[in-house]
Amino acid sequence: MLFYETLLNGKFVPVTLEGKNPRERFTDWMLLEQPFISSPIEGGMKQAQEKLKALDFSAYHKTRNYLDGAVSGLSPYIEHGLIQPDEVLKFIDTNNARIEAYHFLQQLSWRAFFEQKYLEDPSLIWKDAGEYKTGFTAADYADVMPDDIIKGQTPVAVINQFIEELYQTGYLHNHARLYLAAYVVHWRRVKWQAGAKWMLSHLLDGNLASNNYSWQWVASTGSTKPYIFNLDNVIEFANQKYKTQRTLNVDIDKSYETLKQQLFPQIVESQNEKGH
Repeated sequence: MLFYETLLNGKFVPVTLEGKNPRERFTDWMLLEQPFISSPIEGGMKQAQEKLKALDFSAYHKTRNYLDGAVSGLSPYIEHGLIQPDEVLKFIDTNNARIEAYHFLQQLSWRAFFEQKYLEDPSLIWKDAGEYKTGFTAADYADVMPDDIIKGQTPVAVINQFIEELYQTGYLHNHARLYLAAYVVHWRRVKWQAGAKWMLSHLLDGNLASNNYSWQWVASTGSTKPYIFNLDNVIEFANQKYKTQRTLNVDIDKSYETLKQQLFPQIVESQNEKGH
């Protein structure tokens, strides 16, 4: 017997289940028009426990903001229920390391806070918590992601690398997520909701609450000011695998003052008027 499935473009294709290994069956089920690429992040309880045992709180505190820093790598396992946050806390207490783990627990607490905020009223998860503090209204932002961002072909080389890394691994360092979100919202003036949906669809550790409220923080609808960055900041926290040459990243290779004038001209103008 032949089984047929419908692709997104409406074409009917045969799907063979017998005689295939789990990966091949999964690939059939996904019905992707491009080859399926698995993430290098290994799943399973064993890997989750190994990540937990390898926690180095001192290194985390010193290097967590660097793109090659000593982050825990636990988020995919927590998100998929292979390890629970209270199990992490129990591990910390068993090793009498709560003081050393302060900064790590801080980040874990933010996750719990966002989830609690979501549970209090799930209907708010895709709504602006407040107005944009950028000098623009929500109507000034695009509803869909630009094609060059989706394809990872923007004018900014390091942004393209972040996009490729997201697609290839299903993971991004939190600092890279902030860079990417800021570029989408502020450089390209796209609604945070469009960017959040796009990123969430590719993250192995994609947590709806953490993802969306982080995007709102960057956008300024959930904070007091927009988050931006420049190339010097990326260079400070990146490593050699990233293309941070100035000639390849002209759009972000500016001072913060220049970027504020470029990205938020109405705010700068208003501040200048008050100054006079």
